[in-house]
Amino acid sequence: MAGLFEGNLLLEALDTADRALLAPYLERGHRGRGAVLFRAGEDVSHVTFPLNQTTVTLVSRMSDGRMIETATVGHEGAVGGVVSNGYLPAFSEAIVQVAGDVMRLDAERLTRARASSPVLRDLFVRYADCLLAQVLQSVACNAVHPIEERCLRWLLTFQDRLGTPVLPVTQEMLAEMLGVRRTYLTGVIGALQRRGLISVRRGQITILDRAQAEHAACECYGRVRNHFRTVLGAVYAEGRGIVAVDPTAREK
Repeated sequence: MAGLFEGNLLLEALDTADRALLAPYLERGHRGRGAVLFRAGEDVSHVTFPLNQTTVTLVSRMSDGRMIETATVGHEGAVGGVVSNGYLPAFSEAIVQVAGDVMRLDAERLTRARASSPVLRDLFVRYADCLLAQVLQSVACNAVHPIEERCLRWLLTFQDRLGTPVLPVTQEMLAEMLGVRRTYLTGVIGALQRRGLISVRRGQITILDRAQAEHAACECYGRVRNHFRTVLGAVYAEGRGIVAVDPTAREK
């Protein structure tokens, strides 16, 4: 049964008894880049756990078709029916940005498991709090911080989910997530390259100097990272991002 839970840190954090509550109902699948897990207004019937490097972004779409990222979720978390008990209309849209495997669970099954296990319920309450913190800080960041700092915040957050400094990000994708025009972002990327923080090749952006990128990013990145550490017990490895979740060992 252990292999069923590998690749997602929330699932890996469960003990044997809690794994037994979920194991019969977990469904593994693959999702390609651009796949929509749910749209705004749709009932969210399943919880999706990204595995390994699979990454999902939660976005708000405007009436003119533009969209902006509000949270990025990778192997440290889950989307859909996490904050609520599921089967409620989604407010945002969940889009796969890095293709890969996912584990799905009927939202009602998770609700039942949480009701019968205080430990499992506590884990998901803590994760929901961290996800909400990321959303709220993103809103504040978009309102007050310069585009260069916002860009670095997004790239660092993405690296934490992927565990590699080489990010499969196009400039078109990054501009869309930040809610700016592609032509405007070109100048921003050029400035960050000249500072030696990143390098750009076709279809990818590499963070060259992690320490300097963190220093140059806005405070939002560090605040969310510290919240994940304190509330969820997230363990960060240098250059590899989040590698474990252990609420019992969270920082005081």
